[in-house]
Amino acid sequence: MKLNSLLADKKASILEKWFDVIIESYPPDTSNFLKNQSNRFANPAGSAISQGIENIFDELLRGLNQGNTLQFLDNIVRIRAVQDFTPSQALSFIFPLKRIIREELTVEIAGSQLSDEILALESKIDDLALSAFDIYMKCREKIYEIKANEVKSMTFRLLQMANLINTEGHESDFKGNDKLKIKRGEVKK
Repeated sequence: MKLNSLLADKKASILEKWFDVIIESYPPDTSNFLKNQSNRFANPAGSAISQGIENIFDELLRGLNQGNTLQFLDNIVRIRAVQDFTPSQALSFIFPLKRIIREELTVEIAGSQLSDEILALESKIDDLALSAFDIYMKCREKIYEIKANEVKSMTFRLLQMANLINTEGHESDFKGNDKLKIKRGEVKK
């Protein structure tokens, strides 16, 4: 039997174990909610993770269409990028798939010549991790950009409230030790 056929036969069991490993990375209360709440509207994160790993697994069996795979990874990584995970924790959900597959197919692997196919599959999983890292970094960059823009906007509003800048954004003069002109959050001496 080919590896893809074996994986397709064990798909439900592999996905269930993979989902459980991912959910265990969350705090206990969150983990219980994500695992036990099956309503996709009440539990959009759990639903996205479950659907995402199923789609990723299907792509592994089909041969990894880069566009599809990135979309499915993006759905999961985006969720984990905004949570209190370190980068390694956020992306650690990918690697257990290799162990789960080996555990599920222990008998089949031992009794056949699948080592080349297993190595090729594990290489694809490693490629998934690299793609996930790129996605994670783009998400984090966007978060930092949004935060920086919020600080700029807040600073501008505070300057307006302190009458250091008028509502049209024109410069206002004020006196202190030095004469300063402030224009849209930029200080000039």
